[in-house]
Amino acid sequence: MRWSPSATDKLLLAGTERSIPVLRAILASLPAKARGQVFVEVASADDIDPIAGPGRVMVCWLLRDRGQSLQRSVDSWLSEMLPTEFDREHNVYAWVDGAGAARTLSSN
Repeated sequence: MRWSPSATDKLLLAGTERSIPVLRAILASLPAKARGQVFVEVASADDIDPIAGPGRVMVCWLLRDRGQSLQRSVDSWLSEMLPTEFDREHNVYAWVDGAGAARTLSSN
């Protein structure tokens, strides 16, 4: 999987417990000024394995046994963070890995 966000305003990282090593590596490579959101879907609270990143990158753990969904969280974040005005420029970079299919999305 290629990770090349270049100049971005916000980033979104999302995956399951299988993605944790990749998420850790990506977070470790980010500059201190990075801003964004990480969603990690795991089976239960017992599967939470803390991940550290830059101070302005928030990590949210989603628990399948409580009905929390990676897809719903990603969709909600994107609908909130992406501007709806056509004349407004934005740079959002996303790396999403769910159900074994990793995807890289960019608003550019």
